[in-house]
Amino acid sequence: MTTKKPQSMLREASHQIIAGGSAGLVEICLMHPLDVVKTRFQIQSGTSDPTSYKSLRDCFRTIFRNEGVFGFYKGILPPILAETPKRAVKFFTFEQYKKLLGLTPLSPGVALSVAGLGSGLTEAVVVNPFEVVKVSLQANRDSFTEQPSTFAQARRIINSGGFGLKGLNKGLTSTLGRHGVFNMIYFGFYFNVKDAIPTCVDPTLEFMRKFTIGLVSGTISSCVNIPFDVAKSRIQGPQPVPGEIKYRTCFQTMALVYREEGYLALYKGLVPKIMRLGPGGAVMLLVYEYVSGWLQRNW
Repeated sequence: MTTKKPQSMLREASHQIIAGGSAGLVEICLMHPLDVVKTRFQIQSGTSDPTSYKSLRDCFRTIFRNEGVFGFYKGILPPILAETPKRAVKFFTFEQYKKLLGLTPLSPGVALSVAGLGSGLTEAVVVNPFEVVKVSLQANRDSFTEQPSTFAQARRIINSGGFGLKGLNKGLTSTLGRHGVFNMIYFGFYFNVKDAIPTCVDPTLEFMRKFTIGLVSGTISSCVNIPFDVAKSRIQGPQPVPGEIKYRTCFQTMALVYREEGYLALYKGLVPKIMRLGPGGAVMLLVYEYVSGWLQRNW
């Protein structure tokens, strides 16, 4: 008995890590162009600059014209490198927090949301250095072939700011807020609603049931957490005046954006974010569930 239990736990952890990594990889490959567009909107401090994007269509057209089709995949290597550990951490820690909270007096619905919050905070610590590199690459409007490589950009950030909150972990508090809030709603809504709505016998209808719940879950989560996302992009992206740090901390940045640009500026990039994380969130949960189910049946 003492030898089987660790093997069983190891197998369970392996299933969650492989399924989570697969879910993240599929999602990032499908949805990364929208992430580039979202970041470009979020780092704009206003529309008076003639280089500002006027609309979603204008952004897509300008990137394609000036940077080519590969411009939409700028900064994709950091999330791909981070995706397996990132999503593995996301789903693995969610399952572990869920088990742990199952032993507490919390109701199952609340426990799912708290487990999601815990998984998001853990995920944020893992992913933040990759986000810093990704945003700095996405902010670059040069042709894709003229842009520095991912590793050259990472070295540049480390050389100028080190590994701390001024360098490779810049914007950590905003990333903690973004991922914590997103996962709290994402997991809490998805699993509570999925359990409340009866399953369908028809496999196609069952797939559509889960996809729809995942889509709504990703959309609501994106709408609620986007002020943290805007703050993260401003802190990690290029500052308005080179050499002068304007955006320093999460809530200072939110307050500054609100004061200078108005409330709606905290929702910049919302449309491409929803276009990415609405269906992307559904894809991720479905890939995770189906891969996890396949692994449990076959391995």
